[in-house]
Amino acid sequence: MSPHLSADRPAAQPPPRGAVEALISQTRQLRGEVDAVRRDAPVDGADAQGRWQRALCDLAMHQLNDLDQHLAQLRDGPPPVPVEPAAAPGEGSLLSRVGSAEWNLLTDEASWSGELYQILGRDPGAPPLTLDELPSLVFDEDRPMLTAMVTDCLIDAKPIDGEFRVVRPDGGVRTVHIMGEPVLDTDGSTAAMWAVLRDVSELRRSQRTVSETRDSLRHDRRFAQDEHRLAVELQEAVLPPRQGSLRFTRRGPEALDLAAHYLPSSATALIGGDWYDALELPDGETLLSVGDLTGHGVTVASGMAMLLGALRGMAMAGTQPGQLLSWLNRLVDASVQPTLGSTVCCRYQPGTRTLTWAQAGHPAPLLFRNGTGRILTPPHGVLLGATSDAAYGQAEETLEDGDLLLLHTDGLVPRCHGAAAVQRLLDLAPRFGGARTAQDCVRTVVEEFGETHREDDACVLVARVGG
Repeated sequence: MSPHLSADRPAAQPPPRGAVEALISQTRQLRGEVDAVRRDAPVDGADAQGRWQRALCDLAMHQLNDLDQHLAQLRDGPPPVPVEPAAAPGEGSLLSRVGSAEWNLLTDEASWSGELYQILGRDPGAPPLTLDELPSLVFDEDRPMLTAMVTDCLIDAKPIDGEFRVVRPDGGVRTVHIMGEPVLDTDGSTAAMWAVLRDVSELRRSQRTVSETRDSLRHDRRFAQDEHRLAVELQEAVLPPRQGSLRFTRRGPEALDLAAHYLPSSATALIGGDWYDALELPDGETLLSVGDLTGHGVTVASGMAMLLGALRGMAMAGTQPGQLLSWLNRLVDASVQPTLGSTVCCRYQPGTRTLTWAQAGHPAPLLFRNGTGRILTPPHGVLLGATSDAAYGQAEETLEDGDLLLLHTDGLVPRCHGAAAVQRLLDLAPRFGGARTAQDCVRTVVEEFGETHREDDACVLVARVGG
């Protein structure tokens, strides 16, 4: 069949070879850059953002590969019609995914390119299907759309631009994009229709993957936001004020001036399991505690709330710190969600200024007196949840008027742990000596350590004798 006649413009001339070569070079350079980005994308299947990034890169690579091959075809001209059997789905070069067809309405003849036979999985020796026969390959749901496009083209001379799915003889399903125009006779009537058909199955599959991973990423982010909000609300519901002074009803020369501050992690938006607490007890004593459960999120925040509730209840019943931690350890060990935790638990008796305390694998309190500081010698104690029948020792310290006690969780001093972190805190002794209130001391700690990058949550509790 002779080439079709354009109804409204002269036949297009092939572009200059040099211009196409330049486009091919630019496309291949961009493809290499995109491939480098794809190789750097995370490969962890559990990371929704990583999956989405790789899916986008794969889609971009697929489109650039298509563009490269299409430009090569534009440069070299149409390939010869193959004589070998049609390739199976997904086989062959990208050029085999673009075919063409023309249907003569006057003679009812059809002409297909060899590539179109491959796309539709037809025997190259079989005659091409007519426009009336073509819908037999198409999904039932897509036939009305294809019929409407062909009718509009033949009757109203409208261009065709759409997609439909076909079932190949081997059972494979392919998505085909069709673009076509009517061929007008000298009197303006439609004499034929021509079309370019492209197998876009892989492209659509890549686009679906991008869409699915994007939806998964949105879901994960929305879930993380909800989880963070719930964890914050839970934390705020069970902890004393997150910062500032802690007001007690009792006053006197032996009373405690209390202040605390919570410092969130700058490395993650998830809430950790750090806590601090100060509670007036029925016998006139004061409970002081800080602690940390491993992990982040709602599960850890709820575990912290459970632990803190149990600690308060046992303290209200008069349980001493060593025994309290033994029972708290059993509670953690029996929990449905296994975890590890550390804590310091103190009871302060105002009448004698006696501090009785125990610890479970936690940094010991720091005592500041007369412009110097020291770490209290810790009694025996292992992490909560580390072993079922752990026993916890108990120590006593007699405080003096003006003494300052600092309790903190690990990570208060960024990028420092153990003895190095303790020393950084002890170095604040001269500044604490000039402070008038516990809140001034907490403000000093925050000014010193609160503005730098923090890998984990932390909190500090300051008790000053003579509040």
